[in-house]
Amino acid sequence: MVDDRMKRRKFLYGTAAAGIAGLAGCTGGDGDSGGDGTTENGGGSGTTEDGNGGGSESLSLRVGTSAGGTQDVGLAVERAVSQESDTLDYSTIESPGYIGTIYRMAQNQFNAGITDNNSLNKALDDRGQFSEQSVSRIPQYGFGAFPYSIYVVARDGTGIETFADLAGKNVYPAEPGYSTRATTLDVWSQDPTADIYDQMNIQNMGVGDAPGAMEEGSIDASIAYGAPGVRYTGFVQEMASRVDLHYVEPTDALIESAESYSGAGTTRTPYSEWPIANADIGTDEVFTWDLEVNYTFNPEANPDAVYELCRVAHEHNDVVNNGEEQFNDYSSAEEMLAYAQERIPVHPGAVQYYKDNDAWDDSLQEGDTA
Repeated sequence: MVDDRMKRRKFLYGTAAAGIAGLAGCTGGDGDSGGDGTTENGGGSGTTEDGNGGGSESLSLRVGTSAGGTQDVGLAVERAVSQESDTLDYSTIESPGYIGTIYRMAQNQFNAGITDNNSLNKALDDRGQFSEQSVSRIPQYGFGAFPYSIYVVARDGTGIETFADLAGKNVYPAEPGYSTRATTLDVWSQDPTADIYDQMNIQNMGVGDAPGAMEEGSIDASIAYGAPGVRYTGFVQEMASRVDLHYVEPTDALIESAESYSGAGTTRTPYSEWPIANADIGTDEVFTWDLEVNYTFNPEANPDAVYELCRVAHEHNDVVNNGEEQFNDYSSAEEMLAYAQERIPVHPGAVQYYKDNDAWDDSLQEGDTA
């Protein structure tokens, strides 16, 4: 697998938590402060949409997409498909967050969706919200879309220099309900960082109040997250414009926690390529844990439709990036497998695309078709 998780590329800023319309409690959206009975199967050229032949209907994918930055990326992909594919009909369907997308895909409300590896792993293990309401299956991997890259900054004068210094401090891990927050707390709350996490005073306010609280001194440290090479989420930029901040150095324990957590990737990024509001935070490089966001598909999704979407995302990657630069920059099909995990099956349509491009990884498992 690609180890440094598209290190050269623009990951993604976190954005506001998606709504929970129709699925109370199924949050776990992207965390973007900027916004926060169907024919699902598709058929090939010369086939009907259920794949049984006898017509000339286009291939069809209905893609569940939460609000904010995720929707921006999804709409950019949809526009690229409309420009570059003569066979695929791509429809964006509003969905209540990443966890809500997994629930709705399990209920066959749409046959494709954008969700994240942390939520998928929790669904597999019946953790978090899935401990109260499990799902009978999870969707299959198609290709990576973008990650949220996360690290910690502290207000000058707090005495915080390393992750260990966060014990006893007022720490803001983003607004409750944000996937960036959930992933961060999942990383911190396991060994060997659980002892520091247990001593933190976790702050629970909304992102709109956080910059003021940092300026007033009631927040000592906060996560910073965004798209390396692109931008940070809004409240982080506002904090940096109001307060002198510095980078909180990761301890060996934090690096171990982040690297061992199955729901997140890790990356090191030169700070010169990703400054916060041109602020000097006292480091040449940031170590981040990354929420890895993927395009996923139900077994019912027509393999030809999935194959065609993989083709557009790869061969016309520049068109997607022109529409939304937060989408991963792919120079090879192999890079599209960067977020794939052995325990999460890959959709057969995507598998065929990777095989045709000499990019398939035999350590991964191919999913079943419905």
